[in-house]
Amino acid sequence: MPRLIALNGPPACGKSTLARLYAEDHPFTLNLDIDRIRGLLGAWRDDTAKAGRLARELATSAARTHLLAGHDVIVPQFLGRADFLERLEALAAETAAGFHEIVLLDTKENVLRRFAERTREAAEPEHVEAHETSGGPGQLAAMYDRLVALVATRPNAAVVHTSAGRIQQAYEGLLAQLT
Repeated sequence: MPRLIALNGPPACGKSTLARLYAEDHPFTLNLDIDRIRGLLGAWRDDTAKAGRLARELATSAARTHLLAGHDVIVPQFLGRADFLERLEALAAETAAGFHEIVLLDTKENVLRRFAERTREAAEPEHVEAHETSGGPGQLAAMYDRLVALVATRPNAAVVHTSAGRIQQAYEGLLAQLT
């Protein structure tokens, strides 16, 4: 049975890294990074809300196709509201895939520090864009709080605690949640 894995968490907690590792270790897994899809849309910065909706629509279609072909899909994305998570859960049911909602968390202070460090070293275009659209430390702190509040309402969400530089430990935590 294919898996649809929603890999949620605040920026700079390792979502992209762990999704990449999972895809490398599980042949034909689709690492469906919505921020990359959004970046493929022309002039997306002119209307970021519309670009986000379109990117999610495209991601949902791609995920459906891939799951129906019998392959895993992992979606590394900060999701501070339940609507897209519920949509992914419904898609998993529709395609007879297992649904796994996993949240990567570190302390708020560490998230702010990790985001600032990642911004200084920004090698990935998505990380540069995340910094440009983040709204600063206050906005990032509010995103963190929104995520923690959301997790409290999602009884099937599994939390994997992360910390800077402990990629293998976080990856093992992710895999443990999938057994």
